[in-house]
Amino acid sequence: MSTDGNKKQFWKRNTAKVPGSIQHVYGAQHPPFDPLLHANLIKAGNKPLATPGGKPKKATTFQEFESITSDAWDVGDDDDELLAMAAQNLNTEVVMETANKVIENHSKQQEKQRRDDADASELEDREEEEAREEEQGEEGEESTPEVSFACEPSPLSDGRLVKSLSEAPIGSPKDASLHRQQSLPHRPTIPMVARIADQNTSGNPAMTEREASRLDKFKQVLAGPNTDLEELRKLSWSGIPRQVRPITWKLLSGYLPANTERRESTLQRKRQEYFGFIEQYYDSRNDEHHQDTYRQIRIDIPRMSPECLMLQPMVTEIFERILFIWAIRHPASGYVQGINDLVTPFFVVYVFEYIKEEVENFDVSSLQEEALRNIEADSFWCMSKLLDGIQDNYTFAQPGIQRNVKALEKLVSRIDETVHVHMQQYEVEYLQFAFRWMNNLLMRELPLRCTIRLWDTYQAEPEGFSHFHLYVCAAFLVRWRKEILDERDFQGLMILLQNLPTMHWGNEEVSVLLAEAYRLKFAFADAPNHYKR
Repeated sequence: MSTDGNKKQFWKRNTAKVPGSIQHVYGAQHPPFDPLLHANLIKAGNKPLATPGGKPKKATTFQEFESITSDAWDVGDDDDELLAMAAQNLNTEVVMETANKVIENHSKQQEKQRRDDADASELEDREEEEAREEEQGEEGEESTPEVSFACEPSPLSDGRLVKSLSEAPIGSPKDASLHRQQSLPHRPTIPMVARIADQNTSGNPAMTEREASRLDKFKQVLAGPNTDLEELRKLSWSGIPRQVRPITWKLLSGYLPANTERRESTLQRKRQEYFGFIEQYYDSRNDEHHQDTYRQIRIDIPRMSPECLMLQPMVTEIFERILFIWAIRHPASGYVQGINDLVTPFFVVYVFEYIKEEVENFDVSSLQEEALRNIEADSFWCMSKLLDGIQDNYTFAQPGIQRNVKALEKLVSRIDETVHVHMQQYEVEYLQFAFRWMNNLLMRELPLRCTIRLWDTYQAEPEGFSHFHLYVCAAFLVRWRKEILDERDFQGLMILLQNLPTMHWGNEEVSVLLAEAYRLKFAFADAPNHYKR
């Protein structure tokens, strides 16, 4: 490595794919965000211009990289020197053309603003005149209460309704950007209490006739001395009513037996067994061999969603015990980031057995100790049953995830070649975004209420978490076809794929996604030659 040639060879970018060399995924510790609230963050960044030849040019050697960034941390330059350097690189014609466009646009905006003001004043005069005529014609009648201007919709020239003073037309150029940020298209915001419960029933406690009929069917199946699990799976595929979801999940996961008489004894035995593990292993969490695992668990839990639930000390303690005991009992994989997310749906569903309000607004420590112990033990065993089917996702080098991501790439190339080629053109690797989809089972891409609905079907579908999830991911990716094709650079594609706008999703969107995934499974699962060209 004494010559320049050797140095260049050493610093050359290595594009070889090494199994297990997983890169960190941006935004992995956060739930899906709402692009309506963060659109200005996405659009504010200057996107690199694509070269006419196709792929953008990259620095391939350390010397080129060093020359590009050599002045990045210079602090001796004053403002005058920086301005002089910038002026040398500017094209005078481009500057003049840009300035003329700015002046022309500003003039047009001012003219449009004057017309809007004139229309608004004319409209106000007309409304005042009509109001006076009404007052004269309705003497003796009680006048209508005045409406605050802050809540009164005011029509604008583009047809949009202004709902508050902050969205009224702003005349000064200084406030123009603020006006644009506040004029985002309005979508109904789902309240906090609806984020976990079924969106279709939140805020509307009265069930529809169809929902009541489905609930009766579930109760009939569950009431028999021996539950027909096949019939229960058929009913559960389209979603499980909240009232019977806890017992249904326990049955479908294999935690509870189908025989009604054996259920109570099974629950007691499994719960005692779990707390026997606590007594046997939990005190070793600060030992030299286990302290790293326990420390990582404690770091990851506060990052989980919903935060208002995870920051409760009682919930934190429960999750720490569940994850630590699972890691001790499964040394082949141990604890891996992502496993922590898989506890949340079970915990939330089993809390619903004891409360009627939303978990996010509920103080879990107010439950009786026996209820808390039951919820903890049931969540542990059901999570263990789930992970038994996908444990190779979390062993060394995570071969299960590597295999599923490769299968997803092949599947998408067959069902939507345009999207596949578009991502290849801008050098987007499937592993860069789909790793999280496989590792967290789409929990970071969907609100928790949607994850619970999705898991209803996963529990009912044979190999739902290990096999059917692949087709759900494919359908999920193709669902955003238009948005993906609209992005024209690597940065824009990665921001989109790691922050897909699902915050307002509910049962309807998840049902459509599952139907499309089932169609893909029907076409490709038993026909491997369809993957080939």
